Amino acid sequence: MASKAKGVLKKAGCNTAGDAFTALNEYMYWLLEQAAKRAKANGRKTVRAHDFMS
Repeated sequence: MASKAKGVLKKAGCNTAGDAFTALNEYMYWLLEQAAKRAKANGRKTVRAHDFMS
């Protein structure tokens, strides 16, 4: 994932700091945890796309 993110940032004309992907990784884990909580709160075990949007 880091290489794809780096490519997007490079295409946008940006450089990446050494700690950028550590923060991105932590944020991704948080997003996944939030989506799982929303799915469970709605009585599902399956995480759907809209679970990431709320």
